[in-house]
Amino acid sequence: MKMRTTRPTRDARQPGLTRGLTWAAAALALALTAAGCASSAQAGPGGSRSGSGQGPLLIGASVSLTGDFADSGKAVQRGYQLWADSVNAKGGLLGRKVQIKVVDDLSSPTQVLTNYQNLISRDHVDLVFGPFSSLLTVPASQVARRYGYAFLEPAGGGPAVFAQKLHNLFFVQPAPSVNSGDVFARWVLSLPAAERPKTAAYAELDDPFAAPIAESIRQAFEAAGIKTVYKQVYPAETQDLSPVMSAIAAQHPDAVVSGTQNNDAYAQVKSLVQLKFSPKFLFLSNGANSPLEFPDKVGTGNTSGILSAGDWFPGSTAPGSADFSAAYTKQYGGTAEQIDNSTAEAYACGQLLEDIAQRTGKLDNATVISALHSGTWPTLLGNLAWDANGAPTSSFSLVQWQQGKLLPVYPQGVAQAAPVVTKPRWGG
Repeated sequence: MKMRTTRPTRDARQPGLTRGLTWAAAALALALTAAGCASSAQAGPGGSRSGSGQGPLLIGASVSLTGDFADSGKAVQRGYQLWADSVNAKGGLLGRKVQIKVVDDLSSPTQVLTNYQNLISRDHVDLVFGPFSSLLTVPASQVARRYGYAFLEPAGGGPAVFAQKLHNLFFVQPAPSVNSGDVFARWVLSLPAAERPKTAAYAELDDPFAAPIAESIRQAFEAAGIKTVYKQVYPAETQDLSPVMSAIAAQHPDAVVSGTQNNDAYAQVKSLVQLKFSPKFLFLSNGANSPLEFPDKVGTGNTSGILSAGDWFPGSTAPGSADFSAAYTKQYGGTAEQIDNSTAEAYACGQLLEDIAQRTGKLDNATVISALHSGTWPTLLGNLAWDANGAPTSSFSLVQWQQGKLLPVYPQGVAQAAPVVTKPRWGG
């Protein structure tokens, strides 16, 4: 669940995505119908190139270098290329240098179809990686399925992706996007009864990736006896959130749980600050998990104690994380705290190929698909495994703002600090 600074959302969660996915599905049907039986004639199952062949190992990816998703798309591109450079410095995979071929999809579902069709049937890439966002992942994964290609994708974790029931697809994050809040619910319910909230309020953006996160938490809380005193789903077009937050403040809930994207998360915090209402617990599904943008938008002093979820963070001891951080800062400059999670998630796609090559001695598409459906695989995001439809079966980490830093605090195995139970007052 995207924690770094340049991404507009964790999964391109913008207004109109549901309509966009519907439109993309129609475009996909037309495109695949037009392709007819050409796929099998041009590439055959898994493509005409072999993962154990000669010459460079060519991996194709359609990435948003322009358009609405360009910032996050460029972060994904960096992750793919950084991994390729790192593995090539060690001699490549199975004796072959890795070559990444990235083409711009313009943040367009139509263009992403064309790009993967060309990468597979014209350029004959050995393997493919996925694009950014569920909006583009749905049509792209269908093209990969048609040609028998494994589809490792770092940034398409919405329900529509897994509803396709594709055996070749693997979402390279710890869990589906809408499950990112589950770790917060588990932590709260693990607290002694005297420390748990007694009441909770919910503010939910009408968005297929935001509202379900808050709803999952609400269901867990209510089942545990935490009373809901307020719930409001607000339209994506809402500019002024002060009426919603005023209504919440009037109820004085112990916990405020918000299904947000970036801009509405900032607006919620600003409104609560103005109201001088500081709940004991405040969880924001997105926005608060950006280590640079969040303090800039709401003020560093107003971040303390706020909770969110993430999957990679500086200082992680997960396999390859330290090497990834060092390689990134050497190649792109800056600090580890400035690394976008999209870059880490894209890098993890490459890590999986390394692991498969080491375990099996092969990298053809059938082997990749079979291998990833067997066992658990170590990455800088933690140990990953998938169900039959490509949904990862692990969980995100709980992160919290403490002394101006965004730190993992739960579960204990990844924690860099103990979670603060009572959020400090604003400015504290």
